[in-house]
Amino acid sequence: MAFIDFLAFQEALLLIAAAIVGFVGMSVWFAMRRNDAAGVTNALKAGAIPIGSLGVISTILAVWAEETWPFPAIPGTNLASYNILFTDVYLLFGMTLVVLAVTMAFRLKLAYAGLFAFVAGAITAGYGWNGYILHMTKDPLETFLLYLAFAGVGIFSFPATLMTDHFLAHPDGTAFAFSVGVPVARSRPSIQGASRGVQTVIPGVSPESSDPAPTSTGKFHLPAYVSLCVVLHRGRRFGGVRCVRLRARYAPGALDRGPVGSGR
Repeated sequence: MAFIDFLAFQEALLLIAAAIVGFVGMSVWFAMRRNDAAGVTNALKAGAIPIGSLGVISTILAVWAEETWPFPAIPGTNLASYNILFTDVYLLFGMTLVVLAVTMAFRLKLAYAGLFAFVAGAITAGYGWNGYILHMTKDPLETFLLYLAFAGVGIFSFPATLMTDHFLAHPDGTAFAFSVGVPVARSRPSIQGASRGVQTVIPGVSPESSDPAPTSTGKFHLPAYVSLCVVLHRGRRFGGVRCVRLRARYAPGALDRGPVGSGR
């Protein structure tokens, strides 16, 4: 390898950034699978320093290359635009890392960094396509595939950041229906459960210790005195007295609530 310029170092920074961003992304994904919001936050915060360092160095090198590394216009070649083809995209790469690192360190909305990466990725794809059709390198296809790969990472980072923001907005772990264990059967609410929720609490006696009321599987029938009172109540003259007598016969305990029709 001939160390003529810092091009090899820039390529090394690309590989290091891909490894660190990929590792942080996998850590966040597995934490989300466990419904661990704290794990997601810790993974993002821990990766902010290395990603930010790479972003600052890449941005400085890209700005320096933009200003001091212009190729002379050689007839029959495209070297005059080679620095623009490479350093423009490299500057977008460094700025994206810086924005992402600041967002991760201060726990801001990741969607804005994802949107920045989305636009930068689309621009990178455009640069790669122009370099391919203009044959600006000795290997235009390989260069286009390299640019397309980094463009894809930037474009797909936007929905990834949206999903992460949605997960962190639900710290109780209800953002996504992830299940890594044995599913727990959930019972449907019932009348008996609602009645136990509103029953009177007696000091010294547990509400759950009381025996539930027996349930009947047969058809529901009105008490006999109610049916007779409905029929007899049409005669307002003797309906009230007869209902009291019938209630005393069929339901003695119901007399405490007063006779039917006493309010009329």
